[in-house]
Amino acid sequence: MTIQENYELAKKAYEKWGINVDEVIETLKNVPISIHCWQGDDIGGFEVNQQELSGGISVTGNYPGKASTPEELRADLEKALSLIPGKHRVNLHAIYAETNGEVVERDQLEPKHFENWVNWAKENGLGLDYNPTLFSHPKADDGLTLSHPNEEIREFWINHCIGSRKIGEYFGKELGTPALTNIWIPDGYKDIPSDRLTPRKRLKESLDKIFAVEVDEKYNLDAVESKVFGLGSESYVVGSHEFYLNYAMKNDKLCLLDTGHYHPTETVSNKISSMLLFSEKLALHVSRPVRWDSDHVVILDDELKEIALEIVRNDALDRVIIGLDFFDASINRVAAWTIGTRNMIKALLSAMLVPNEYLKQLQEEGNFTERLALMEEFKTYPFGAVWDYYCEKMGVPVRESWLEEVKAYEQEVLLKR
Repeated sequence: MTIQENYELAKKAYEKWGINVDEVIETLKNVPISIHCWQGDDIGGFEVNQQELSGGISVTGNYPGKASTPEELRADLEKALSLIPGKHRVNLHAIYAETNGEVVERDQLEPKHFENWVNWAKENGLGLDYNPTLFSHPKADDGLTLSHPNEEIREFWINHCIGSRKIGEYFGKELGTPALTNIWIPDGYKDIPSDRLTPRKRLKESLDKIFAVEVDEKYNLDAVESKVFGLGSESYVVGSHEFYLNYAMKNDKLCLLDTGHYHPTETVSNKISSMLLFSEKLALHVSRPVRWDSDHVVILDDELKEIALEIVRNDALDRVIIGLDFFDASINRVAAWTIGTRNMIKALLSAMLVPNEYLKQLQEEGNFTERLALMEEFKTYPFGAVWDYYCEKMGVPVRESWLEEVKAYEQEVLLKR
């Protein structure tokens, strides 16, 4: 049978439950995923005085073909985007600035250092998001930045974050879609602290200074991101979930949830509904932790499906900003982007092809038998036929055929670097 014929059969199966599959596809087309640029070069960036990776971040593997210039990185992103259905966004870190060979300190970065990225985004119909880079720098060598006891070091990072928000605002103005500028810091202690409060007090004061500078929310959205622990900060992280959740709520900022930044038994999917009750918007960095925040490529596992369900069933597609955050240097980097992003989109499609309102009704009625039966049966409904049709309709390879394009790109481009 053809893809179209399989799709028509699938449509009939879903229509029995009141699901308009054509409408689902139209909705999905307009859901952007923010794809992280740093998968393509192992979080190296393009600083003239490039530093070794730090901040509790580790990239393993040495697969050939890593991007070493902005042009290579953009070409690799273009290849990945050509294999992913829909129109999306690209997420940048400050270390991806282009300074034409000049050493420019991070607190001196300006919009002009990202003009090439903006021009490229315009050409490809993409939005851009942004992150200040508070790691891999001499002023972060001791693992402290915005909470540092040295005021001069704190001011350096405060100014970097203020400049970053202005760069985000520039992205939003130029591209007609607001940038999400997200602050994550590695601050913490390896061993048990004797004072948990004072570093958090300094972090709060630093954030207050950063956000005191007016930036137009029409063009830039501010987010803060927590972490449970990191390499070198195993015992204490200053920017904990509780700290940032309270700070975001009190100061009307977005709280960003990274799926790898919690205890192994915590799930981000379970946090989404609670946060939507108290926040107009929230942001995600979707990753895959394997025993710790290891940033594995996102797969279509139960937690990813549950995250998508929580977004869809709560009618929050326009309230949850979805970004990705993983990096694996042991496999083809373009393939990693393609696998992870396609899986995020698959999870959203799968969630849209569930009779969510009817399942809610069953729960309210206390009919837990039918609720469980249907939730299980829908796991084997013909979702794959709809996904294949969606890919074909959007002009990207169907099923695993995209892998042949990546293999050819590897031979023709990546292995010649």
